[in-house]
Amino acid sequence: MSLAVIKSRAKLGIEAPIISVEVHLSNGLPAFNIVGLPEASVKESKDRVRSAIINSHFEFPARRITVNLAPADIPKQGSRFDLAIAIGILVASGQVPSDRVKDYEFIGELALTGDIRPVDALLPSAQRCSEADNQLIIAKENAHEASLVESLAVLPANHLLEVSAHLHGRETIELWLREDRVLTESTEELSDIIGQQHAKRAMEIAATGGHHLLFYGPPGTGKTMLASRLAGILPPLSNQEALEVASIHSVAGKGLRQNIWLRPFRSPHHTASAAALVGGGGIPKPGEISLAHHGVLFLDELPEFSRNVLEVLREPLESGQIMISRVNAQTLYPAKFQLIAAMNPCPCGHLGSNRCVCPLDQITRYQNKISGPLLDRIDLQVQVSAITNHQLLSQETIAKGETNQQIQTRVCAARYLQIERQGKINADLSSQELREVCPLNKEQKSLMNQAIDQFALSTRGFYRVLKVARTLADLEKISYPEIPHYQEALSYRSTMDRRASD
Repeated sequence: MSLAVIKSRAKLGIEAPIISVEVHLSNGLPAFNIVGLPEASVKESKDRVRSAIINSHFEFPARRITVNLAPADIPKQGSRFDLAIAIGILVASGQVPSDRVKDYEFIGELALTGDIRPVDALLPSAQRCSEADNQLIIAKENAHEASLVESLAVLPANHLLEVSAHLHGRETIELWLREDRVLTESTEELSDIIGQQHAKRAMEIAATGGHHLLFYGPPGTGKTMLASRLAGILPPLSNQEALEVASIHSVAGKGLRQNIWLRPFRSPHHTASAAALVGGGGIPKPGEISLAHHGVLFLDELPEFSRNVLEVLREPLESGQIMISRVNAQTLYPAKFQLIAAMNPCPCGHLGSNRCVCPLDQITRYQNKISGPLLDRIDLQVQVSAITNHQLLSQETIAKGETNQQIQTRVCAARYLQIERQGKINADLSSQELREVCPLNKEQKSLMNQAIDQFALSTRGFYRVLKVARTLADLEKISYPEIPHYQEALSYRSTMDRRASD
């Protein structure tokens, strides 16, 4: 048989479309051509594959070899097709049986010696391979990453000869044994922070409902420490969420996270560009907001970020995804993150005290770096005040306070109620769903009517108050929010005497 079709996978964002590696041997002068929109790294496969086949003691056909990577409209990049091309040549030349390859997908780079080397962005390919009910033959170094997909049969190989022996049925490649799930708890305890009970309360509310949170106050009051501990009280990732997060990190070229079950916590520096946050490049890669998917994106010193950088956050905050468009590709990445921000009230940080030396116009310019529409999307806006001398000097304060696990237990219980009731957390509720789970009685309507005028609430701001009130009721296991819940939710909407607008 002079024609062989081998299955592999392309790298295209977090998608991994199936690629048919079609190999045809024809008469004519010896030649080796690869077609199907291959990039330079794919074209270089010719030399690697030829040497790998010869050095593995197979016969390299002295014929005209044409390799087509179909479909031809998908850009092909990287060295991930080496193994599939080599197997295709061996099948087309009759050195490997053709009836044994139909249930397998092959991904891997070949060394000149025939050794199989790992490739990046393998996890999305492993997920799609499992959905297609195929088995995956890859490099041994990629096996742990691929084994995160529980339903996938992973066959790790070190050399082209091992793959050939397996396909001939002479020596079977053993399935990779998966490791048990291990949860590592955060070592940073919320109880380590002295005082700031109001801010800790806001963190628990944010963690329960998935709400965005802004801390503002003078420097040295613990804003950054508070934010860094939010991931420790969030529920662990589910299996599906962990796979999504791991896939994004894999595509970004960062390999596997140290503990894939912990929610990611990303904290870019304020000098980061818009492309660093949302992603980009000639071949679009995920940015910080996608790397924070199902986790926390912490922006410290919020007004120090460039205005245009902050504005790019507005769309993904609402949609939970980001579309990166380039000339050669258009890639959609998930970006369902929880935004936590911290800022000083003025450039010197001591607004409202006799230590503040900032002119009024400078304070206004500083605060205006954060636009009204962006501020309107932040549900909880909490002032973090300086702790008292007594709290600072008291050793008893440190010993008291709840552990992360105690808080996390309450958060998980409240989230369970949300999922049971509406199938999603409160931050994701639509306006229609909110009217069903937060029906307003006459007294509550009167309160909200006054609040809309007093706080200049936009339509978005109104519904975000309802979401927070719903979360407060869930923490107390109450069927519907009551007046105190709406009052507390409204207390988080006024920040630095700023009023957000659409």
